[in-house]
Amino acid sequence: MSAVPTAKRVLSGMRPTGALHLGNYHGALRSWVELQYQYECFFFVADWHALTTGYEDTTGLQSAIREVVIDWLAAGLNPGVATMFVQSHVPEHAELHLLLSMVTPLGWLERVPTYKDQQEQLKEKDLATYGFLGYPLLQSADILLYRASFVPVGEDQAAHVEVTREIARRFNHLYGREPDFEQKAERAIKELGGRNITLYRQLRRKFQETGDQAALERARALVESNTRITVADRERLLGYLEGSYVSILTEPQVLLTATPKVPGLDGRKMSKSYGNTIGMREDPDSVAAKLRAMQTDPARVRRTDPGDPEKCPVWDLHKLYSDEPTRKWVVEGCRSAGIGCLDCKKPLIDRIVEEVNGMRKRAQEFQESPEMLTNILVEGSEKAREVARETLDDVRRAMHLRPG
Repeated sequence: MSAVPTAKRVLSGMRPTGALHLGNYHGALRSWVELQYQYECFFFVADWHALTTGYEDTTGLQSAIREVVIDWLAAGLNPGVATMFVQSHVPEHAELHLLLSMVTPLGWLERVPTYKDQQEQLKEKDLATYGFLGYPLLQSADILLYRASFVPVGEDQAAHVEVTREIARRFNHLYGREPDFEQKAERAIKELGGRNITLYRQLRRKFQETGDQAALERARALVESNTRITVADRERLLGYLEGSYVSILTEPQVLLTATPKVPGLDGRKMSKSYGNTIGMREDPDSVAAKLRAMQTDPARVRRTDPGDPEKCPVWDLHKLYSDEPTRKWVVEGCRSAGIGCLDCKKPLIDRIVEEVNGMRKRAQEFQESPEMLTNILVEGSEKAREVARETLDDVRRAMHLRPG
């Protein structure tokens, strides 16, 4: 079964929790901003996912969605490059989720690590719902709907992508044996055009007769770069290379992203649930005041006490924001008690306030012109639906829910 991505496409989403903080920025958004210029990127607000743990009160959902998207734009996401949309505006997510639920064993969902973890962490909520049990499957549908090549995650989320790969593999095994596959693949070869037809046949024969991996890679590249063929024919040709059948759903790969430690004001992980955050668009005076009061190395009771940067959460912020000379100054000054904690924080405050101010300025036009934000999401949803419909058409035909 061919599991070669049809395009270098990245997909990721974020639940609408309202205005984001610097932990969200460094944990995900910063890498999204870089990825949008390297891949074809689809980023969505996962409002249906928000319901899996917050179904009892949805009154603030629309406001939270807008705040999240404004923060994305403030961070540097470019709607002219990346596709941004709201999950529920693309109903194909729900249909694919339903169809995949017909073939996904319950045990696969119950063994997802975060399933039991979240049940433990959210004991005060009634999570004995199908929506909560099925959220990893909805997550898989989100990814598979766009035939994403890569999903950017930290190591702790890699298990979700592996479940998605297993679901795609199971679906392809059940439904990838379309009638007249070889005849359709042969017709697709003719659509490659000119010399590519001969080259594809030569490379396919070479791989199948001798196992030449270089020939296989060249043939894959030939197919993936061809703009004359449909997505369905591209999948047929990729499967035909290896002597298998069509791969309807693409098995995504994990794109491991750096997840730097972003401490909150109390030294714990920055999180809204701890009330220890600095907002991406927070008032600069508030940012400065919070940082001045931020917890430091508890061993430094007096100004003359030497400290250890590795025991100070402020040091973790210096690792993110300060250049090498500043970090060297901090280490030497802290350990020798040559500088006080407020001295140590000053360059950090300046740098973070500068960053927050930049985000506030980028967000201003979208806050003042809500219709701009609406247009971005409408256009993004239309583009996402075009891709989603194509995948679902293939899925429906494979399951004989549409004429072949």
